[in-house]
Amino acid sequence: MKPLPRSFYERDPSAVARELLGKVLVHRSGEGLTSGRIVETEAYYGEGDPASRASRGRGGLSEVMWGPGGISFVYMVHGNWLFNAVAFPEGKAGAVLVRALEPLQGLELMRRRRGVEEERELTSGPGKLTEAMGITGLHHGRDLTDPDGELLILPGRRVRRFMRSRRIGVKEDLPERLRFFLPGSPFVSKR
Repeated sequence: MKPLPRSFYERDPSAVARELLGKVLVHRSGEGLTSGRIVETEAYYGEGDPASRASRGRGGLSEVMWGPGGISFVYMVHGNWLFNAVAFPEGKAGAVLVRALEPLQGLELMRRRRGVEEERELTSGPGKLTEAMGITGLHHGRDLTDPDGELLILPGRRVRRFMRSRRIGVKEDLPERLRFFLPGSPFVSKR
């Protein structure tokens, strides 16, 4: 499996978020392999972005946002792990939240982890997808560009048609529409 190169991530988070649509997130664990096609993302920036984990500056878990692109940024919100890929070159903070996946491989393992049968409910939200994929805080700081890594994002297919909107669940937002999703996908999260 050949993951996306670091150069893919070392760009503006909005471009990375848009182009992650159609790519495939893979988790190789001791329990088995799970994967899903990315159908929804959100871009986040640094100190000027009021909804960003980096809005208050460097430190703690968000320190990884200033590192090289292509590193996993995993943190917990409301009891759910959220999976992000760091974007921008090293020294400039940015990340892309993967909000929803279309399940591809390991559906039975995903069902066991989530405790649900309906395929649409497996990965149709950021907390759902991390639970289904078995992604936790232990995966924070992993290199997504490592072909031998446990977590990686594969090229998948190029998406030409997508929609964008304001980010979901943020109290303060930037004026740009930084949420990207595939129209018509039943796996896109509900508002």
